[in-house]
Amino acid sequence: MPGHRTKGFCATAAALALCAVLAGCGGSGDSVGGGKVVLSYTWWGNPDRAERTEQAVALFEKQHPNISVQTSFSGYDAYKQKLATQAAGGDAPDVMQLDYRQIDQYASGGVLLDLAQQKAVLRTSEIDPGLLDTGRVEGTQYAIPQGRGTETVVYDVKTWKESGVPLPRQGWTWSDWADAVRALAKKTGNPGATDPGQSEDSFEVWLRGQGKALYTEDGGLGFTADDLTEWWTFTDRLRREGAVSTAEQTTQIDGTVENTPLGRGTALSDTNWDAPASGYLALIPSGVALAPMPSGEDGTPGQYFKPSMFLGVSANTGHAKEAAQLIDFLLNDKDAAKILGATRGIPVNETIREETAPQLKDFDKTISDYQASLEGKLKDPPQAPPSGDNALQTTFQRDYDQVSYERMSPREAAENYVTEAKAELRS
Repeated sequence: MPGHRTKGFCATAAALALCAVLAGCGGSGDSVGGGKVVLSYTWWGNPDRAERTEQAVALFEKQHPNISVQTSFSGYDAYKQKLATQAAGGDAPDVMQLDYRQIDQYASGGVLLDLAQQKAVLRTSEIDPGLLDTGRVEGTQYAIPQGRGTETVVYDVKTWKESGVPLPRQGWTWSDWADAVRALAKKTGNPGATDPGQSEDSFEVWLRGQGKALYTEDGGLGFTADDLTEWWTFTDRLRREGAVSTAEQTTQIDGTVENTPLGRGTALSDTNWDAPASGYLALIPSGVALAPMPSGEDGTPGQYFKPSMFLGVSANTGHAKEAAQLIDFLLNDKDAAKILGATRGIPVNETIREETAPQLKDFDKTISDYQASLEGKLKDPPQAPPSGDNALQTTFQRDYDQVSYERMSPREAAENYVTEAKAELRS
C-alpha cells in the first residue's frame, strides 16, 4: 500500500483543488477549509505496520478533529531515497520516521526542528534518559526514539526443525551459524540463510563481536580493509558452497521482507531487525522464530539494543505544535500503544511498556520475549553513526555485489569500500 492516504485526507473537491494550489500538499503544514490543519506523516515498513499505523492515526484524528493526517509509507530503501530528495528540496514531511543512521545527516543539514521548542506538548519524562539522548546532536533534541529493537536471526521454524539441524541457541558463534546454514542447505536443498555479506548491520555485529567498531568516537572509520576482507571472504565462501543465497537472490533485497530470500521461499533464514520480522508471518504461514545474532568466537556479543527508529519534525513545518501532538500521541497514548504493539519495537514509554507487556499476543509477544531473553547480556550501543554512513550503506551493498557476482575479489572490494568510506566521512 505505498502512497496510501487516510480517508480523511483530500476527501472533498474543495480540498483537492486546494492541494493543487498548494503544489501537492507538501511538508509545510497545509490547512484546509474551516481552519483544519493537514499534517504529512511518512514512515517505512511492512503492510502490518502500515495497517496498525493507519488505525492509530484514525484514533488521533478522532481525538483532534482540527487535524487531518496525510500518510505514506514504503520499503526502507525507497523511503530513504525519497526522504533525501524531499529534504534536499526543502519539502520534508511534517512528521517523519528516521533511522539511527539519518539523524546526524538531517540535523546538521537543517532539516529537523529542535523539539525542545515543543516540550510543553511533547512529553519525554517516561523515556529512559540514555535512550532519549540517542536523538540528540550536539546537545539538541532533534528526534525522539519510538521503539527499542535489536537484530535477530529470523527463521522458518517448521522447516528448520524438520531438517534435524540443531536449532539456534543463545551464545552460538559465527562458526556455529556457518555450520548450521551449511547443514540446512545440504538437508533441504535450499540455502540456509540470506547472504549477510551485503548487510552493513550484520557486518557491524560481526565486528563488535571482535571488540571492534564500525566508527570511532570522532566519526572516523573504526575498521580496516583487512577486517572487511575477512568478513567478505567468510560470506563469499558460504555463497560459493551454496550455503547462503545466490547473487541473483541477494540483489533483489530492497528493504522489504517480501523481497528477501526468506520471504521469497528461497532461503530458510534471514538476519533482520526484530520488529520488521513480523512481516514474514504473512509469507510463511507455518511460522517463524527469532534467535540471537551469532557472537564472536570467544563469546563476545556483537548485537545491541538500539532505538528501532525515531520520529522527527521538519524544520520548515507550518504547524510545529500539531506535529508534536502527533508524536506525543504515538509515544504516550495507551490506546495508541495497544494498536501499534511491537511493530516498531518495544515501546519506549516505560510505564506503557510495563503495562502492555502482559497483554501482548502473537508476534508482539514473540518480540517482547525475545528482547527479555537478552536483557543484561548485550553491550552498550554505539553512538549514532556520522552523517556519511547513510550513503555508505548503499556503497557497502554495491561493493559486495561485485564480490557475489565474482567481478571483484573480497580484498579488491574491501579496499575500494574503505577508500570511498574515508572520502565520504571527510566530506
